[in-house]
Amino acid sequence: MWKRMFNLALLCIVVVGAGARPAAAAARVSDPAVKSHVDGGLQWLASQQHKLGHWTAQGRYPTAMTALAGMAMLCEGSTTTQGKYAENIRRAVDYLTNRSRPNGLIGDKDDDRYTYGHGFAMLFLSEVLGEEEDMERRTELIRVLTNAVEFTGYAQTPAGGWGYVSAKDGGGFDEGSTTITQVQGLRGARNAGIPVPNEVIEKAVKYIHNCTLKDGAVQYSSKGGGGRPAITAAAIACLYNAGEYDDDYVPRMMEYCRKQLDPAARDSFGHWHYAHFYYSQVQYREGGDVWEDYRGAVEKRILADATAVKIGDETAYTWNQGYVGPVYTTALNLIILQLDNAYLPIYQR
Repeated sequence: MWKRMFNLALLCIVVVGAGARPAAAAARVSDPAVKSHVDGGLQWLASQQHKLGHWTAQGRYPTAMTALAGMAMLCEGSTTTQGKYAENIRRAVDYLTNRSRPNGLIGDKDDDRYTYGHGFAMLFLSEVLGEEEDMERRTELIRVLTNAVEFTGYAQTPAGGWGYVSAKDGGGFDEGSTTITQVQGLRGARNAGIPVPNEVIEKAVKYIHNCTLKDGAVQYSSKGGGGRPAITAAAIACLYNAGEYDDDYVPRMMEYCRKQLDPAARDSFGHWHYAHFYYSQVQYREGGDVWEDYRGAVEKRILADATAVKIGDETAYTWNQGYVGPVYTTALNLIILQLDNAYLPIYQR
């Protein structure tokens, strides 16, 4: 099956050129304080890349961390061939494509949460594909992404979601955050011209609907677990990626998040950076005063939490909050701070 999908993907990308960066896109992050923190944060991330091309979360989750760090560098405007971080991005791409398994999984099955890495890797590699100029690397990216999409389809649970591992490996367990990661990865792949079966997306949308409570909160799993602000924010971004903008669910979710996710408020729900990684995407899509007000508040919070460090004679920045580690938190914050650059199709309005 994957050979048929691969040939179709190659044809679609050659003919359509999907996923390429629009000519109008230009860096818009202009606030001096934000720009200095972004520059310093990217410099710190670059200094943390391992020789093999990957990043880790304190020694764990190399696939997910590499994809997220790579996304932060793509948001700056660099590609595999151009820009300050071109070499870092190339090494990250090569590391991830080399981790593509025969069954399509990007990563290792001994990772107890390999679907996160797989989904983030799909997203990162699909964003790279739209700008890739080297034909050999393009062909390899298409092959890897085509197989990755097929693996994601096989890994989906009967309820329409995904768990920390595939449905088979996890006994059908599902939960919201990994589901959103898979859907964004699939949408990125589709944007880049990789065929994605409609039924996989439709089942995922139904899953989110079934997990949505009356107050708009999205619960942890199809089996329950209570409403979670972070998962709800991610679910809205997921529905937007799936083309669901104005249905009955989105307004209720938005109202719930408005009450729960004030960026200036004390974190009482956990996973602040994860929640605002997705909620910022939602607010950016809203645009206008909604985005301007939110951006001002979230930037103030992120900049206040930064830690200055020295790399040689240069001042760099990192963020240490959260139990996953500074590579994770720094990458998420840098993506949030660079949304106005509008370089990546997945984050554009």
